[in-house]
Amino acid sequence: MKKALFTVLSCLLALTVSACGSSGQSQSTSGNDSSNGAAAPAESSAPAKEKYVFGTDATYPPFEFEKDGKYVGIDIDLLNAIAEAEGFEIEIKPMDFKGIIPGITSKQLDGAAAGISITDERKQVIDFSEPYYQAGLSLVVRADNETIKNPEDLKGKTIAIKKGTTGAKFAEELAQKYGAEIKYFDDSPAMFQEVVNGNADVTLEDYPVVSYKIAVDPNSNLKIVGDRLNGDYYGIGVAKGNEELLKKINDGLKKVQESGKYDEIIKTYLGEQK
Repeated sequence: MKKALFTVLSCLLALTVSACGSSGQSQSTSGNDSSNGAAAPAESSAPAKEKYVFGTDATYPPFEFEKDGKYVGIDIDLLNAIAEAEGFEIEIKPMDFKGIIPGITSKQLDGAAAGISITDERKQVIDFSEPYYQAGLSLVVRADNETIKNPEDLKGKTIAIKKGTTGAKFAEELAQKYGAEIKYFDDSPAMFQEVVNGNADVTLEDYPVVSYKIAVDPNSNLKIVGDRLNGDYYGIGVAKGNEELLKKINDGLKKVQESGKYDEIIKTYLGEQK
């Protein structure tokens, strides 16, 4: 009798251990094996997009400026379109123009879109995309100024100019040639205001920039005089040697131009002209 009772208790103990083991295995399986029980949430297999930091001068309409808390303009819209076409992301970092090229060379920026004229001097320290816009400098005076028509009229005059620009270099050459004085400023609005206030006689600025300013602000009290002084082309600047990013920008620029998006961007800010 005792032997029979012992046998029954042993069987019950074995069944209990077996049931506990089965329960533990079931919990483990349902928690880690998506093929048994509720499926685990699927993880995204898409790789994170590459992100690049681009500098810009946000006081340079129509190429870059701030509106309703956002950065917009030809350069910004173009850069966004290129990034979308090539599948990368951008972060815009606004700064004074004079700090943009040093920012690229010091690797604080991956590149810049800021109405940057392509010059041999700049090509020594940064790489450029294919040209995307022909600008060219113009003489700009107060609307009531009738004494300055061309560079020869700059003798004894005062030129307001933005630091670090091709306009500054051109102004320095004109000042040396015709005996003019130069005043330097950090941004275009400040140099324009200096001319309007009568503290400078003339400034030099890229034609589309000042043309846009006069068109959108009838009270600008400025006018363009004479022919364009040169035919500079704008390019997107990239840290020297970054062939991967440069290729993405050039490939994206071509796609944007071929799709008609480029013309759409230009028309938004400058009408039908290119």
